[in-house]
Amino acid sequence: MHPKKILIVEDEARLAELLVAGLQENGMEAEAVHDGYLGKEMVLKNKYDLIILDINLPLINGYDLCKEIRKFDNNIPVIMLTAMATPHNKLAGFDAGADDYITKPFDFDELLARIKVIFKRTSFMEKKETSLIKIADLVINKSSKTVSRQGQIIELTAKEYTLLELLASSPGEVFSRAEISDKIWNLNFDTGTNYVDVYINYLRKKIDKEFDQKLIHTRVGMGYYVKDQNEEN
Repeated sequence: MHPKKILIVEDEARLAELLVAGLQENGMEAEAVHDGYLGKEMVLKNKYDLIILDINLPLINGYDLCKEIRKFDNNIPVIMLTAMATPHNKLAGFDAGADDYITKPFDFDELLARIKVIFKRTSFMEKKETSLIKIADLVINKSSKTVSRQGQIIELTAKEYTLLELLASSPGEVFSRAEISDKIWNLNFDTGTNYVDVYINYLRKKIDKEFDQKLIHTRVGMGYYVKDQNEEN
């Protein structure tokens, strides 16, 4: 696993230096810049796992910088670090898009604990997101092995579910009967059998029949695929 990469935008050079050292000692990559303009440049050029922002920054203040960041990245966590501790300031920080707000002076261990909480939450959300496959109104939850369309749960057998997940894992990719036979049944494809076609038909009845938009498609002589036909190629 790669170490988490953190950008510190703090005009107090000594504090920024201490934060970089402390985070590096805790196994993270950290670097600092001292004004809002450079902070924006760094975020545009590099990928960070977390940004720590002071509010009273030269050139671009922390509120405005956070708003700028949110225009092109709504997911990167931002912690505001400032001596401005009034409820109004905190609310302004959250309104700008900050995930957390710590007032100076602060204990480094508290900052570290807040960072770990944010990373734990983002890791959970990433896992949750990757456990879902969404194609049009079809939602496949790989964790719970459930399938729905338009919010309506669709009951599938174990083999039907496995076949659907395979097809939906690569929307638009054509899977041949031989590939499906190998991946789902661990068998060499026998051209004299039609069990792949039978299961595709089972899926179509459950996934497509009651809905206007059809998601399971045939490429004649080649195989089957799942795709939202309303999406541009």
